[in-house]
This record gives sequence, structure tokens and C-alpha cells, in this order.
Amino acid sequence: MKAESPTNVVTQSAYASWRTIRRSPVMGIGIGIAAIILLIASLSPWLTLNDPLLIQMSQRLRAPSLEYPLGTDHMGRCIISRLVAGTRQTVGLSFCASAVVILIGVPLGLLAGYAKGYLDALLMRLADAAGALPEFLLAIAVAGFLGPGLVNTLFAIACVKWIGYARLVRGITLSECKKDYIHASIVAGSGGWRIIRRHLLRQVASPLAIMAAADVGKTILLISALSYLGLGAQPPSPEWGAMLSDGRPYFQIAPEQMIYPGLCILIVVLACNLISDGLRDLMDVRSR
Repeated sequence: MKAESPTNVVTQSAYASWRTIRRSPVMGIGIGIAAIILLIASLSPWLTLNDPLLIQMSQRLRAPSLEYPLGTDHMGRCIISRLVAGTRQTVGLSFCASAVVILIGVPLGLLAGYAKGYLDALLMRLADAAGALPEFLLAIAVAGFLGPGLVNTLFAIACVKWIGYARLVRGITLSECKKDYIHASIVAGSGGWRIIRRHLLRQVASPLAIMAAADVGKTILLISALSYLGLGAQPPSPEWGAMLSDGRPYFQIAPEQMIYPGLCILIVVLACNLISDGLRDLMDVRSR
């Protein structure tokens, strides 16, 4: 049998991706917005027009101009440069937090759903205790206890967000373990790790992708909220939530200091929700 060339494989993958986007235009829009945002985050050191941390009190609260396309803030710093630099911090921290949460929640959910018994009861009671408070209040409590800072913000989000992933994966695992193909695999001599790797991970992948896509936007909102309250990124960091907090005292005389970072947060969250909705429509057989 003749092996396919790498060129044909790439062409087929691109065609499949194009068919997927055509089948779900909503997801295509979200992917386009997300690609632009990720490109800006990757190239942010080279896209900033001015030093985002440079304080120039003589240039404070300037109107938009060629030198400062979105004007300056109350410290004379270029707003557009701070927005571009903040893309890497806000979006990058959100992806890091989501990755950490998935690495914690998915193994715990698989372990609880497959092992059952005392281990399942212990993990789920722990999840119930952690989920007794709303996510936002629990994140504030953890971040307030640890103190301000991006690392502590990441830890606070991990303490809050793993619960949803663990419960989702546990529920799917419990349902799949009752099916005949899992029993047949056990009879054939497959061990627990082999069953989880070959069967259960495939079943949780689609719901997990949908949840993770939407959760990135929620994580950005949570990071921005903690920074706005002074528990996340600290000045002079150009994080979008911190920029909202810095512009709050000047909202009546210079509302753009809060409008611009707010719009950036809105666009990123919208893109994540569009991707999540598109994935759900594509993977839901009944909706098609």
C-alpha cells in the first residue's frame, strides 16, 4: 500500500478544516477573532508603538494623535501600547490557568468515575465542599488569603475551576463504564490505565473541548475581575483588569481609559463563546 505524501495529508487537513468552518460559520468567526488576538499576543513586543510602562506626566490624558492613536492615560502612558502588551498577560495567563485546571480536573474526574467506591466519594465530597460558594467569591477568598500577584491569581483560579471539569469527566466516565464495550475490554484483559487511555479519554474529549473553549473566556473575566479589585496583576502591569481599575477614578473626564480595555475583554470572551457554540453544534448529532 502506497503511503500518502505529506503534501496530500496537509491538503486533506486544510480541506477538512475548511468544511468544518463552512458547516459552522459562527465558529469560523470566533476562530478568526481568536487567531488575530493570539497573533497580537505573540508579536506584542514588536507591535507596541511606545514603551507601555514609560511614565510621562507632561503627556497625561492626551487626545488621540498619530503618536498616541488611542491617547494617553493619567500617567502619560500610551493606551494602545498598554492594550497590546496586556494581550500577552491577560490571554496568556488565561490559557495557562485553563491548562492547569484541565491537568487537575480531568485526571481526578477519570479516577473518581472509574474507581468508584471510597475514592469517588472522597473526591466528590471535596468538590462539593469547594463548590459550596460561588466561583467568584471563592476565588476572592483564596486570592485574598494568598495575597496579590499573578502566580497567586493562577493558584486561586485553579482552586475554583477544577471542580467543573472533574464533575463533567466523572459523569461521562460513570456512564461509559456501564456500557458493553468497556465490559468487553475488561474481559479481554485490558487494565484500568489502558481502558482510560484507549476508550474513556476519547469519550470525554468532545465535551471537554466545548467546556474548555467557553471556560477560557470565563477565566479571562475572572482574572480581570481579580485585577480590578487589586488581587491580581499589580501596577504598573498593563493587564486589562488592572487598566480598568486604574481608569476608574478618571471615568467622567477620560472614559476611554476604561472603555478600551473593557472592549478588549468583551471581544476575547465573545470569540471564546462563538468557538464553544460552534463546537457544540458540530459535535451534537441531534442538532445536525
